[in-house]
Amino acid sequence: MNAKDQRDDILGRARVKDDEALRAYYDELAACETGALWTVANDIEPWEPTPKSAPTIWRSRDLREKVLAALDLVKPEDAGRRVVFLRNPKRKDVSACCGWLFSGIQVMRPGEAAPAHNHAASALRFIMEGAGAYTVVDGHRLTLNARDFVITPNGTWHEHGVLEDGETSMWQDGLDIPLTNALEANFYAVHPEDWQNSNLPFDASPATWGAPGLLPAKEKWGAFYSPLMKYGWDQTYEGLQAYAKVTDGDPFDGIYMRFVNPQTGGHPMATMGASMQMLRPAEHTRAHRHTGNVIYQVAKGRGYSVIGGVRYDWEERDIFCVPPWTWHEHCNLDEADDACLFSFNDFPVMEALKFYREQAYPENGGHQDVTATA
Repeated sequence: MNAKDQRDDILGRARVKDDEALRAYYDELAACETGALWTVANDIEPWEPTPKSAPTIWRSRDLREKVLAALDLVKPEDAGRRVVFLRNPKRKDVSACCGWLFSGIQVMRPGEAAPAHNHAASALRFIMEGAGAYTVVDGHRLTLNARDFVITPNGTWHEHGVLEDGETSMWQDGLDIPLTNALEANFYAVHPEDWQNSNLPFDASPATWGAPGLLPAKEKWGAFYSPLMKYGWDQTYEGLQAYAKVTDGDPFDGIYMRFVNPQTGGHPMATMGASMQMLRPAEHTRAHRHTGNVIYQVAKGRGYSVIGGVRYDWEERDIFCVPPWTWHEHCNLDEADDACLFSFNDFPVMEALKFYREQAYPENGGHQDVTATA
């Protein structure tokens, strides 16, 4: 039970004082697998969100060699997926990175292939390094290049590999496995033929659906997820730069753009959203907080974020998380070049359930006092 909050001692909150008779009553209720609501009401209905995750950073300089070491220890066909997952120190029980979101780093070498499977959880990839990697999502063959964002919607068959003439490749996997398990809704299946048989040309999805402001006039798409399965870095960065020329940007996120389903303008998948933001040279955003969990990966540049009063310095390929209702702000340390942050989140769930809320930091010109450095 949480420590007593002085705000609870008012009309409208549970403020019953226990006595011997009540304690005996509680024992009688417990024997029937019941309980008195007022004994738990203030804990289960807090005044505001109480994050169960800790702000955490996973630096590439600490992890890269450890991830590469898995290449010689485990085969992808034995592991299912050769992934080193990122474990939040407060979410070890559900193997989560932040809240109900999972994150891990997958690595494959040239000539390797991981067989096809599907699951109820949604997944995404953000490519960290390498060349010649690919994925196949329900028959759609997609190349994986550095800083590309690729979706694997829930229920779709998917497999990964690296061509023989490619390079060792690494990417971040993001999934909503903890959420799916919390809802007791997860399913998993392996492909009956191990691999998908597809004659579609590589990157047909972005070629068909990825042109700015254009949709194919007579193509039909009946799935609930985005027909655009790969969002290439070159087009994304070009969009950020173009937008930066005509806007002052968002005070909390800089030049901030989200990835969308081109048919609907909504999120690419049902349970996870994703964004890319650009911080202009020396830009320092104001702090805010919101419901929903966010996991960031540094796509370009160097800088720091202040999360809950703690400064986290970051550089390219670092990954860090911001739990719900936690103050955060970002700063680009380069005075001559921009910095870019890819992020994914559970905002579609927050929005669908009407739980999304946002608040600006009200003091000190919108900037937190830094109390520690991680």
